[in-house]
Formats: sequence, structure tokens, C-alpha cells
Amino acid sequence: MDYILEMENISKRFGEVQALHQVDFAVPHNEVVGLVGDNGAGKSTLIKIVTGYHQPDSGEVYFNGQKVENLSVAEARQLGIETVYQERALADLQTLWRNIFMGRELTTRFGFLDVKRMEQETKNLMVGSMGFTSAAVAPDSVVRTFSGGEKQGVAIVRALHFDAELIILDEPTMGLSLSETRKLLQFAQDIKKAGKSCIFIDHNVFHVHSVADRIVVLDRGEVAGDFLTKDITLEQLMDKMYRVAQTGSLD
Repeated sequence: MDYILEMENISKRFGEVQALHQVDFAVPHNEVVGLVGDNGAGKSTLIKIVTGYHQPDSGEVYFNGQKVENLSVAEARQLGIETVYQERALADLQTLWRNIFMGRELTTRFGFLDVKRMEQETKNLMVGSMGFTSAAVAPDSVVRTFSGGEKQGVAIVRALHFDAELIILDEPTMGLSLSETRKLLQFAQDIKKAGKSCIFIDHNVFHVHSVADRIVVLDRGEVAGDFLTKDITLEQLMDKMYRVAQTGSLD
């Protein structure tokens, strides 16, 4: 199988705490991989290694088949790895177009901000990718007026627009209403439709099962299960996770 991300025998310790122990984790091209586990399972540490925030104590990381070492946050972004955190990382007091192009502004040949072009591209993204049809939402709308689900959508579309190859959704449904959650799950599926890959992290197993092609269960820093979603029902997955939480094993 062709993988965009491969992590082999990844271990990470913080003082007396063994956060990860010989973890194998991989994301195929054009797939959504769900990452689940209780608090303290190691999900955040694993993602921080993927994004260059932490360095593993041991193990190897490959991106598009190429080994990467001493990965930094900036280098991870250059590789096409983008994370959409639950905080959404948007500037609430800025307009939609400014949020889309923040840090990557388009300029004219004279070096000035090309506001008209950024507004037009934002409008195209709103209709083509975000699904915004309301006249109340325009490129110059202030993001503070958007719902939680709309903010998540903006962050995801921004990542897609700048050619992210691997998008990490970190607890994206937290604090969202039912209708906003449904829209967010559609955005996650749109990542795959765009030919990209996604790591979907959520405490709600129902959400993960509904969008992921494969689900990896972490428990106390180790991989406790790795399942193709088509081969396991939601009820079976929940039962296995319950057994892992109680005993640390699927046996």
C-alpha cells in the first residue's frame, strides 16, 4: 500500500512518563484514519511528533516514502502537514478573506496586498468548498459572527487551498451543535474527495466510525488495535475499546 505517512517503533518519554512505546502508525494516501483512545493514551504526543513539535526518542518517520529526521514545525508545514485544532486557530476579529490568506497574502507585482484577488478567491472557496450560500456571509464578513462549525470549515478549507497533503483534525466536533457536527463530518469526507489524507481525532467514537476508513486505538502509549472500519461495527468497536480501557488488552 502507498502511504503518505509511516511511523515505525516510535517511543517518547517525558521524565518518568512513557508517553509512547514502540508505536507503529501509518496513513495511506487518500484515506481518513481515525485515532482514538482515552485521555493520556498518547494521541496528542503522537500528533505533536507528526507536526514537528516533539522529536521521538527512538523510531523512524517517513513522509511520502522519504525518511525525515529532526522534523520542525516549519518543515512539517512545508511537507504539506496541516493541523486544525479544536481552538480553530482563527482570528475572530478579522475578516474571512484575511483569515484564509493569513501569513500567505497575495500581492501585486508592485508588492502591495492584492485585496481584490484575495476577496475573489475567498468567494470562490466559500461557494465551491465551504458550501456557504447565505448572502450574510461574504469575504469581508468578520469571523467572530460565524458558528463553530463554520469556523472549523474555514480552517479546513484554508488547509486544502494551500495544498496540504495531510490534514489533522484534533477534536474537531468539540463544542459543536448537532447540525454543525454533521457539516463538520462532511468537511472531513471532503478532504478525501479532494484526494488528500486525514487523521481524525475525536473522543466520540460514533463520529470517527462514520468518517474513517481505518481506526487506530491507542492505550497507555501503545497501539491496542488497528481496524478497517468496514470490518468492524460501531458496537464491536465500542466493546473493544471498553475492554482495552478496563484491561489494557483486546484479549
